[in-house]
Amino acid sequence: VQLVESGGGLVQSGGSLRLSCAASGITVDDYAIGWFRQGPGLDREGVSCISRSEGTTYYNDSVRGRFTTFTDNVKNTVYLQMNKLKPEDTTVYYCAARRGQCWWPAVPPVMYEYWGQGTQVTVSS
Repeated sequence: VQLVESGGGLVQSGGSLRLSCAASGITVDDYAIGWFRQGPGLDREGVSCISRSEGTTYYNDSVRGRFTTFTDNVKNTVYLQMNKLKPEDTTVYYCAARRGQCWWPAVPPVMYEYWGQGTQVTVSS
C-alpha cells in the first residue's frame, strides 16, 4: 500500500493550493481517508476526513468553510482543496487511510493504518 501526496508549495496569504493523495494497493472508496498536519514539536492535528462508504466528510473547525476534501475514484486519489490560506496553515500535511468510518474526531492518528510521506505547505503573510 502506498499513499503519495503532492501539491504542496509556497503561496501568499489568501491564496489556494490543492493537495493530492494518490493511493495504490487500496481503493480509496473502501477506506476513510484523513488529512492531518503537524508542525515542529506539535501533535499531529486532524484537518479533515472523508468516507465514501459513509457518504460523509468532516472538517476541523479551523478549516471548515475554507478547505474541501473530495475523491476521484477513477484516479483513486483524494484531494484537499485549500482556499483562503492563512500563515497559520503553514506546516507539513499528510494523508492517511484506515479501513472503516471516520468516527470524526474521535479516532486518533494512531488508528490510521497507512500514511503518506507528507508535503510542505508554506503560506507567507
